[in-house]
Amino acid sequence: MTKSALMSISFLVIFVSCSMNSPMDYFSRAALNCNLMFGFAGNVYHRQLAEPSVKLVDEKTMKTEPMKRTEVVQNSITQIEESYEKVKALGDDKEAAEMIKASKEIHEFVLPVYKNEYMQLAKLYDDGAEKSKIEEAENQIIQKYQNRFLELYDKVWAEGKAYATKNNITVRETNPSPGNY
Repeated sequence: MTKSALMSISFLVIFVSCSMNSPMDYFSRAALNCNLMFGFAGNVYHRQLAEPSVKLVDEKTMKTEPMKRTEVVQNSITQIEESYEKVKALGDDKEAAEMIKASKEIHEFVLPVYKNEYMQLAKLYDDGAEKSKIEEAENQIIQKYQNRFLELYDKVWAEGKAYATKNNITVRETNPSPGNY
């Protein structure tokens, strides 16, 4: 075997091994990242909209102001889209297939709701709509999406915990059951 052929094979082995994901990568991207959605179609996320974080508007004076609700929702959309791309980029792994499938399902379920109903709710807040209109929109989101979200969330975690157990990954749950939010 020639020296260049040996180097090519060595490079290929290194490249392939570097591009493979560890079990922890699969678990983190497919299951743990679903925690970004915790509070979806429930009071946790609605509180974030009612009392948004502040943003820095002037570094010299350190002046802050509340974020617009549309910014809060757009930040959620961006984080979840980035998470979804990471899930889709995972390589084929027979052992992780059901966990990945469940993760894709929940991402695909929540993204349109954030882009539509939650963005509309955020605009109600930003436009100073009556409290009753805001509450009505929140209740509609809860009624329409919460049960299915909880099913999908539970499925991701069931698959994720089973995968973690098979791969000796320690899992500590810190969030209460999403149904209790």
